[in-house]
Amino acid sequence: MKCQKCERPATFHITELTGGKPLELHLCEECARNYLTQSSEQPATATTMAAALAHQLAQQMVVGQTAEELAQLDQRACPVCGITFHDFRSQGRLGCPHDYIAFEAQLGPLLLNIHGENEHVGKIPKYHPQGSEKRTQLIRLRREMAAAVTEENYERAKELRDEIQRIESGTDS
Repeated sequence: MKCQKCERPATFHITELTGGKPLELHLCEECARNYLTQSSEQPATATTMAAALAHQLAQQMVVGQTAEELAQLDQRACPVCGITFHDFRSQGRLGCPHDYIAFEAQLGPLLLNIHGENEHVGKIPKYHPQGSEKRTQLIRLRREMAAAVTEENYERAKELRDEIQRIESGTDS
């Protein structure tokens, strides 16, 4: 999606409620910064107060991050599923439960701002609480197997294939 004020990719999506109707803005980082600083200089109304809050949140995410630091951060990837931080920022979704560990420093403040908490206290599936661990292990093994095939290390790929089959058949003890 492109920025509504210029041709760069939109990385900030702002929704303002004005008169009970939502106004959606899709802006690049620079245009969002300009929009939010302009809004915070105007007299305080409900709309500008929301914009000021959004400005504070945006500042917390961007403070101290130069373009180089952001580029380096975007290259970081989860060792289990392989999703990069750039993929997360683009899609707004994580790839596996281990992403919370891989990107803990970046996700912690974001989750705290969004949810007011950074620890999950919800329900755990009753039918199989270890199911997510098993799926995560299978994802990791399949990635390793694909890498072994790419490197033409067929013996390692065969070992990984056999391990995946053991886990899927339930004989992984």
